[in-house]
Amino acid sequence: MVSLRLPVISCSLDPVSSSRRLAEQSAALLTAFGHRSDVVDLATVALPAFDNDRVFDSDAFGALHNLIREADGVVLAFPVYNWAPSSTVKSLIEATGATGGRRRAAWFDKVVTFVCAAGLPHSYMATGTLAESLMLDFKCVVNPYTAYFSERDWEADALSEERAARLSKTMTVHAELASLLRGRTYRSDWEV
Repeated sequence: MVSLRLPVISCSLDPVSSSRRLAEQSAALLTAFGHRSDVVDLATVALPAFDNDRVFDSDAFGALHNLIREADGVVLAFPVYNWAPSSTVKSLIEATGATGGRRRAAWFDKVVTFVCAAGLPHSYMATGTLAESLMLDFKCVVNPYTAYFSERDWEADALSEERAARLSKTMTVHAELASLLRGRTYRSDWEV
């Protein structure tokens, strides 16, 4: 088995974030499967808000862009607020997906998996627009096994047995998709 680079990006600024705990569990699973997976916590990275200007001069932008560009697949762990992914994950994608000048988006052809934390189970389809954007703009392959967890899925500080199994399956599919697509013969760019 080839060891893949499968970083997990925690996109919550909440100091007691459930999605951060899910990010850590996701990285632990991927590491246990034999892959290289670390959590990058955007709460500790000084990525400026996307302004299509000064953000590109930040050290955080350069590090995140390289991390995503060099990855075999990326797990995005984020909260769902107001029936939508958090603004932090959108700002990350806007910055690292921007082109213009001599910039090339980092996201082209990536396998992307969503791990979401929400208060209620009702907004499980909140990732649809984000998935569509990544697929159409950057030709990403979005894992259909989104890991969506509400407050009801936790027992004390751990996921229930059934929901922990879902997270494990989601990470298994993520790694398998990244492995299968690693040898692809095409390279995408902006195209319609």
